[in-house]
Amino acid sequence: MNTYFPGSEVDGRIIVALDFADRRSAEALVERLGDACSSYKIGLELLTAAGPGLARELVGRGNELFLDLKLFEIPNSVAGAVRAAGALGASMVTVHGMGGTGIMAAAVDAAREFPRLRVLALTVVTSMTGSDLADIGVAAGPEEQVLRLARLAMRAGCDGVVGSPREAGSLRAALGPEPLIVTPGVTLGPVGDGAGTADGAGGHARPGTPEAAFGAGASHVVVGRSVARAADPVAALRRVRAAAREAAGTAPGARSHHSGG
Repeated sequence: MNTYFPGSEVDGRIIVALDFADRRSAEALVERLGDACSSYKIGLELLTAAGPGLARELVGRGNELFLDLKLFEIPNSVAGAVRAAGALGASMVTVHGMGGTGIMAAAVDAAREFPRLRVLALTVVTSMTGSDLADIGVAAGPEEQVLRLARLAMRAGCDGVVGSPREAGSLRAALGPEPLIVTPGVTLGPVGDGAGTADGAGGHARPGTPEAAFGAGASHVVVGRSVARAADPVAALRRVRAAAREAAGTAPGARSHHSGG
């Protein structure tokens, strides 16, 4: 049996994305979900629009906070941003794997001041396709590039990686049982064969279902529109939770991970 999900830990592995342009909308979803959700993601749009206040409030309520900042700057600036994330009480923060070893190592070093903070390396943004990579001079396809950057992230000391649900299985096989594998682009609706563009599943070109992501070895999934735009967000979140529990008996075995420690 897969040990990612002992008992109630399943719930903490489902992260709801607060992908809103204003604080009021985000707070409305948090209020509606109530105790049904314990982990949230705040990205650049909401952080820029609302400032750090909502992040502090969520942490103050006992929620886990994933700050998806995709840091890609000079190492000193990245280190400063990671320390700021740690001071807010974040459990996870993202740094861009394409920034290379120096940027990732600086993030890891800065996070040591905050024992609960985990540094995740973003591999290939889930909106990108092979043609997008070719545009920036990367000959590899998405999966090959994801694995290359994931291995680089492990050498830099990162706690885990971010990749699409489609790469969860190959990432788990390559990295082993220890690292966190966090998968955005998770949807409750049907998904295609991955050959299309990012216009479909909420801007993700490589989406997947929660069953597929967890079943392949993801430690966490990030779900956005399928919950946020559902007529009944609580019911939608329950469907994701049910998928996680079903996958608990089928996913590749690994030791238990905690997002915050």
